Amino acid sequence: MTLTDPGLSHARRALGKSGLTVSPLAWGMWRFRGQDVKAARALVEAALDGGIDLLDTADIYGPDNGEPFGAAEHLLGRVLAETPGLRDRFTLATKGGIEMGVPYNSGQAYLTSAVEASLNRLGVERIDLWQIHRPDHLAHPAEIARTFETLRAQGKVAEFGVSNHTPAQVSALQAYLPFPLASIQPEFSPLAIEPLYDGVLDQAIEKGLAVLAWSPLGGGRLAAPGDDRSKAVTAELAIVADRAGVSVSAAAYGWIMAHPARPIPIVGSQQVARIQDASQALTFTFSRPEWYAVLTAARGVPLP
Repeated sequence: MTLTDPGLSHARRALGKSGLTVSPLAWGMWRFRGQDVKAARALVEAALDGGIDLLDTADIYGPDNGEPFGAAEHLLGRVLAETPGLRDRFTLATKGGIEMGVPYNSGQAYLTSAVEASLNRLGVERIDLWQIHRPDHLAHPAEIARTFETLRAQGKVAEFGVSNHTPAQVSALQAYLPFPLASIQPEFSPLAIEPLYDGVLDQAIEKGLAVLAWSPLGGGRLAAPGDDRSKAVTAELAIVADRAGVSVSAAAYGWIMAHPARPIPIVGSQQVARIQDASQALTFTFSRPEWYAVLTAARGVPLP
């Protein structure tokens, strides 16, 4: 018996209550870098041709790669400027609220300037999904809500979400918004299982939030396990991968997608072959014993 109906598990995901739907996998641009626009376009097209039509970036993607703030957005903007037809093929998600040297700023003036800067770098008139990257403890949720309302009324952002926020922070912000948040973006993988227990996934189900799971391969540890816990989890994933004829990475994505919150793993690879490989996750489902075997390995102790 499979854990989920394949038709449901692998169907398109609702982007919250927005009415928009996206692919069950996303492609992330944390390591999207360089000056080669042709090579960058090849990565974008690999994702789109593989059925991934949710592209996730952020204004802070750049400095970690030795590039300027906003570099990943700017590179995507150059791709879209050279191939405008690509823009109609995907849902564009980006994030902001991290200010170099601060580090977090969700004040109205800064968020407004951050969105406008992203629009300029991307060369688009509207962002489909804009998320606060990290919570700013000094920003009142009412101020954030007013900012969201204004940006939406101006047509600069269609939908809003948050990343790395607790359920309580989500609820506090939602209390001041006249429209529902569309998404939450937590770290979630077979090695980062906290969302199963801290209320993030339960709240997503309750409120109808789309879940965008970042670092679904545990920061690469599932591809190259070096510690006992990673090795144990990878071994359980490998059993499913061998049974289904897919890669261990695809098995990890499948494990994430099996949860009833219907999380969307964000594929982070910047290699065409590995982006294409991700679609293998849509060819099989987990049984309950298989899924819980991975969870037990991640916990390191038997389930109660």
